[in-house]
Amino acid sequence: MPVIAILLTLLGLVPLVLFAFGAVGHIPGSAERMLVGLIDYAALVLGFAGGVHWGLGLLPGAARPNLRFAAGVLPLIVAWVALVLAQMLSPWVALAVLIAGYLATVLTEHRASQRFLVPMPYVWTRWGFTFVAVVMMVMVLVLRGVGQTIVF
Repeated sequence: MPVIAILLTLLGLVPLVLFAFGAVGHIPGSAERMLVGLIDYAALVLGFAGGVHWGLGLLPGAARPNLRFAAGVLPLIVAWVALVLAQMLSPWVALAVLIAGYLATVLTEHRASQRFLVPMPYVWTRWGFTFVAVVMMVMVLVLRGVGQTIVF
């Protein structure tokens, strides 16, 4: 895995962590805006994750290109559904859908790596990103669910 890809992945976690901690802050108006930012950013990143599979499906001689295209589009659809649910139902439902989408995506990628369809170093990077993302979203769900805040 190129060092730049690892660095950009780590850098990509910064907004997610900042939004998550902001969403459990003690100023209600600010916390609400940060919650919206968390959901929006997490959805964008989930949609972006599928692009790897789309790109691999376009390679000449790609194994199972139709499956790769589906794997490339499904995270985007899940992200879009989460954004719609955040507006129509509640942010909690959106976060739950995003958590499920992140876990399903990384498990799919892990399974694909066992079939040599995606490189294992990429999958380990995705596991790391997914772990932090899911922990942040679960933290927000739990702390806001029990009415707790964090004072910085």
